[in-house]
Amino acid sequence: MKTNHEKDSSTNNNLLSVRNLSVRFDQGDAQPVDAVKQISFDIPKGQTLALVGESGSGKSVSAMSVLKLLPYPKASHPSGEIIYDGKNLLELNEAQMCQLRGDKISVIFQEPMTSLNPLHTIEKQIGETLLLHRGMTGKQAGTRILELLDLVGIPEPHKRLGSYPHELSGGQRQRVMIAMALANDPELLIADEPTTALDVTIQEQILQLLKELQDKLGMSILLITHDLNIVRRYAHHVCVMFQGEQVESATTETLFSSPQHDYTKTLLDAEPSGNPASVNIPNETLLTTEKLKVWFPIKSGFFKRTTDHIHAVNHVDLSVNKGETLGIVGESGSGKTTLGLAIIKLIRSEGGITFAGQALQGLDQKQVKPLRSRIQIVFQDPFGSLSPRMSISEIIAEGLEIHQPEAADSHETQIINVLNEVGIDPDSRHRYPHEFSGGQRQRIAIARALVLKPELIVLDEPTSALDRTVQKQIVELLRELQAKYALTYLFISHDLAVVKALSHKLVVMRHGDIIEQGNAGKIFTSPQEKYTQSLLNAAFNL
Repeated sequence: MKTNHEKDSSTNNNLLSVRNLSVRFDQGDAQPVDAVKQISFDIPKGQTLALVGESGSGKSVSAMSVLKLLPYPKASHPSGEIIYDGKNLLELNEAQMCQLRGDKISVIFQEPMTSLNPLHTIEKQIGETLLLHRGMTGKQAGTRILELLDLVGIPEPHKRLGSYPHELSGGQRQRVMIAMALANDPELLIADEPTTALDVTIQEQILQLLKELQDKLGMSILLITHDLNIVRRYAHHVCVMFQGEQVESATTETLFSSPQHDYTKTLLDAEPSGNPASVNIPNETLLTTEKLKVWFPIKSGFFKRTTDHIHAVNHVDLSVNKGETLGIVGESGSGKTTLGLAIIKLIRSEGGITFAGQALQGLDQKQVKPLRSRIQIVFQDPFGSLSPRMSISEIIAEGLEIHQPEAADSHETQIINVLNEVGIDPDSRHRYPHEFSGGQRQRIAIARALVLKPELIVLDEPTSALDRTVQKQIVELLRELQAKYALTYLFISHDLAVVKALSHKLVVMRHGDIIEQGNAGKIFTSPQEKYTQSLLNAAFNL
């Protein structure tokens, strides 16, 4: 009996066919790593195939093989072929591949901060692909750029043309990446975790946009994701990968109604759940803000005068007790990350900030430095925040060397212990960030923050790069550490299921303002504001 993919293949309706593809990484003197082992799949014209699996399963490596974006010659293909338009892409030279990339086949990368050029404006980066493949310049290109930014949900796109990547939120950067990928109306779009950095309402808009473009243009999509809710709604076929192998392949309907492999069943059952950690200490305020404000100037004209402001954070008042988790939620660009950075004095702000009874506002970086060991942060983009030139051991040891130089003899033991706590093999501590998957890098970033056992940790989308099974483990880990050390968390996220499992208090932000705040359980049960209601509906009815 033929499988679904064999039926599709027999009709010659496939845009892309992958047969027995293997990927091997040379490790020098060490044993080579077989990251992908003889996987096969077809992508019919106008349809979506989802590759799903945990971090390190080989799904992104498989997808990047299509455009030959692996680090050759360290990477090689012991077997397989990738057929597109009658040609085996693995046999094409670099010049031929360059003609395809960004034109007929486009890609949305998982980590936009490292994929976008920090030295170029958004307008220039989108314009570059239009110029390269379509020869568009001037007014024609400008019109198309604004149209693309509007399509992917960038508010007031004309104000963002001159922005640089670091001036955008994580979700906004991801939307710029999507705009670049769609610029030339590709036949095949490779979407590597395309909505990882997006809140639920924008996620739905982006996925609906991709579906509409697919229907309109007949575009095929290779979707790499760990979010099975997305797969259920938007994919036609699913391939499940585990440790480089394809363990199950079926239509979406068949896979969700009758999964065959135990690993597939585990993925379908994984969801962060449970209640926040119990607070077993007397109410003791650790952090407060009073009328906290962060405005970014918009400069224009020859003399670059300030003509307007982006109101990132508007007069925010909040309070967090020791041992509690304050969840901060809102759409991309709502100001939630800016608020977190302002609180820990990584960006300038106005208003009052008090930590452990000490006023932080007005202190310079030298005065704040002694407090850094007590306040840590886990950034949204683990690859951008981990130095590529340092080993994992060196990265985690950096904070210990600065804040605990007198305990140098115990640093190695502390590093091993914290890596065990976050589920990373301590024997891998001498490897470098690029040798780990996205989920593993985020766990390393969490270990770097945890190793100093701080009182306050700002967690900026700490689970956005993780598959659901690992998210569940991280949520449980954070709960255990909070209960053990009376840690206080500021948990910034667009994933309301994770926020619900961790947060005692909740702040809902929009356009820099707090829309609603209070007891997290009460807000999740009976939100008072329409905006909060729309967020919860989008999250839990997805």
